[in-house]
Amino acid sequence: MAKVIAIANQKGGVGKTTTAVNVAASMAATKRKVLLIDLDPQGNATMGSGVDKYEVDATAFELLIEDKPIDEVIVKNTSGKYDLIAANGDVTAAEIKLMEMFAREVRLRNSLKPVMDYYDFIFIDCPPSLNQLTVNALAAADSVMVPMQCEYYALEGLTALMDTIQKLASVVNPELKIEGVLRTMYDPRNRLANDVSEQLKRHFGEQVYRTVIPRNVRLAEAPSFGTPAMYYDKSSTGAKAYLALAGEILRRRDKLAPAQAKAS
Repeated sequence: MAKVIAIANQKGGVGKTTTAVNVAASMAATKRKVLLIDLDPQGNATMGSGVDKYEVDATAFELLIEDKPIDEVIVKNTSGKYDLIAANGDVTAAEIKLMEMFAREVRLRNSLKPVMDYYDFIFIDCPPSLNQLTVNALAAADSVMVPMQCEYYALEGLTALMDTIQKLASVVNPELKIEGVLRTMYDPRNRLANDVSEQLKRHFGEQVYRTVIPRNVRLAEAPSFGTPAMYYDKSSTGAKAYLALAGEILRRRDKLAPAQAKAS
């Protein structure tokens, strides 16, 4: 059964899509079967996966609104060695049409059922807002990964974001958990970044990933070549950091598995 992780932050520019693409590629490199779902109408995760968002036959719009079978929407084996459900400007219309639909919050969850036993991990790149697309992602997910920069305003908004996620979870998905808080674009030479990082660890404890994603030119360059950082420059600090994050996610899952089995 796939573990479904939504990657969400209502604040833009925090490395959310970079994280989605690179953690999917890193997990695929561990020989896990991975599906990345792009729910952001900007389609950046699609382009960063080496798929032309203007040329795809079907996107998340057809999946959510037109009930197209998921096998007909998935793009197989992208440049990151994972499968993809693409997005482009059409997905903006999905946000509007979802408002008129019955059981609109669970459209994505229901669409994923046929492939849940095929994949090991499904990552969802959410838009930078708490709209119906994000609600669908949270309804379908087992957990939420929150990328954030170690800056004052980001810290100020994080608690509110967590509260919002938990309120939504209580309505659409009571089993939803916080997968972890990921520090991105981190510069250890920056005193404020270090101070905010320490506050994060004090407040959120083990929910903060030990892995830190550094500011890295290769991470910024890779999307223009339509490939994740590990295939653009596997020796870069950014590529190594996302591989380390994949390892941490796997260790957390393996650590929780015995407790969950005992509880069931």
